[in-house]
Amino acid sequence: MLDSGIPFVIFHDCGSVGAHTIAMEKADFRIKLREVPHQPGVYLMKDRIGSIIYVGKAKDLRKRMSSYFMASRKMRADIKTRALIEAIWDFEFHVVRNEQESLLLEGKLIKDYRPRYNVSFRDDKRFYLVKINVHDPWPRLMMTRLKKDDQARYFGPFAHSSALRASVEWLNRKFGLRTCRVHEPGEQEYKHCHADVIRNCAAPCIGRISADDYRARVDDVCRLLEGKGRRDVIDELREDMTRSAEAMQFERAAMLRDVIQNLELTLNPTRQFTRGRGLPTTVKPLEDLAELGDWLDLPGPPRVMECFDISNVSSTHIVASMVRFVDGLPDNQAYRRYRIRTVKGQDDFASMAEVVRRRYSRILLENAVANPDIAEHTQENVVEVQRRLALLGKAKVLLPDLVIVDGGKGQLSSALAELRQLQLHELPVIGLAKQREEVFRPGESEPLVIPHDRGALKLLQRIRDEAHRFANSYNSLLLRRRMKESLLDDCPGMTAARKALLMRHFGSVAEMRRASVEQIAQVRGIPKGFAESLHKWLHRAE
Repeated sequence: MLDSGIPFVIFHDCGSVGAHTIAMEKADFRIKLREVPHQPGVYLMKDRIGSIIYVGKAKDLRKRMSSYFMASRKMRADIKTRALIEAIWDFEFHVVRNEQESLLLEGKLIKDYRPRYNVSFRDDKRFYLVKINVHDPWPRLMMTRLKKDDQARYFGPFAHSSALRASVEWLNRKFGLRTCRVHEPGEQEYKHCHADVIRNCAAPCIGRISADDYRARVDDVCRLLEGKGRRDVIDELREDMTRSAEAMQFERAAMLRDVIQNLELTLNPTRQFTRGRGLPTTVKPLEDLAELGDWLDLPGPPRVMECFDISNVSSTHIVASMVRFVDGLPDNQAYRRYRIRTVKGQDDFASMAEVVRRRYSRILLENAVANPDIAEHTQENVVEVQRRLALLGKAKVLLPDLVIVDGGKGQLSSALAELRQLQLHELPVIGLAKQREEVFRPGESEPLVIPHDRGALKLLQRIRDEAHRFANSYNSLLLRRRMKESLLDDCPGMTAARKALLMRHFGSVAEMRRASVEQIAQVRGIPKGFAESLHKWLHRAE
């Protein structure tokens, strides 16, 4: 469900995998299309197992979605589009207010679901925001993709970057805001700047305008970016355009026309969308466990399962997750997350090997420390020893009954090689390939295909999706931490070397903010003068 204030039209017979009953037959599109309105919105195409395979937007939902099911389009389409059309089993749609909202929502859903037929928005790039640091001596407009916890004001996101750039340039000219990047410009900087002549800057740096008058202009811009007075400004520009056209000043009229169009695209009211995909509650975990044990030929239901996933949103920080299900339900306290240490770049196989090695070597070590006499029964293999300790209640951490890796043969082989190194080759392990939901097993060349209406596969999908969610949430957490650290980049006089020294010493910007000038200056390589300016900059809004 979308937290947008508008109902999300969902066809509950074929929702997201694991969230609703999975339809085995195609929906009757002729009937369902009658419910689709001629309004702007976003649509989500699903395959036969309920997975979202494509997210798109449209000015007219009925017209756009009907085109997918026309025989003529399929005949003219390229190979990829034909494959998409053939894979569509059902759809959802969401009505929005305007084109900007549809673009924002489309990007949000593609980042959430990462459908295999979408290309745009699958990276970690974000829509632009407008930032105004009102605590600067002379605030200015800046465009940024990241919202930092720096006590500045942020407006947006804005769907049309080119219109936003043109609108920001017009706002700077209209209100005489400075565009120079110097934190606190003065007469020395003014000698090398002609923005007051070229860009209509009010030149507050040399006192042509008082601080109060300049801040009043900044407040007017903030109100306009909030949408207040937007219609009055646009109406005034439209009247000016009409007068210019009547006076045969066509170049000016055309310029004003472009300004109006850009402002309308930029300042149209839009909402931010969020979406949660929590785990389902209407499931039968014990029945699904028993069925899964039968499909995998296990000695019994896998009461304890652990699933691993690698998150490669960017190559800066590769992370992994391990989620644990007990009796078919999440054991949140046992979840673990990892930052990949030994792998450079995006290598899912090597990353999977590292996280499996770290997880199970840690379990063996903890159980060995807790049980120094663990090697008494030398005839048992490592797995049998761990099971015996579990039965006696002496195991610090239980080995799982089933290990699941998100991926196909490559990820499975990497995990299995590490388990052999740890002498845990008797531990049941499988790979779950997402594209066709095939189950790969050691020593089997052909994958196991569990019917999509079986609870056994739904259980595997739930734990795999939960591992994917947990990995992505960790990547988001690291991104927020990097954003907080990047606050220091805006401090005057900050260099990469100084930033590294400070972060190594204090650990976070929050700790740095709590430090005194003397404590900052005690960091080797940080001069006393810079420590004073940094302390002042960190507390500038207090």
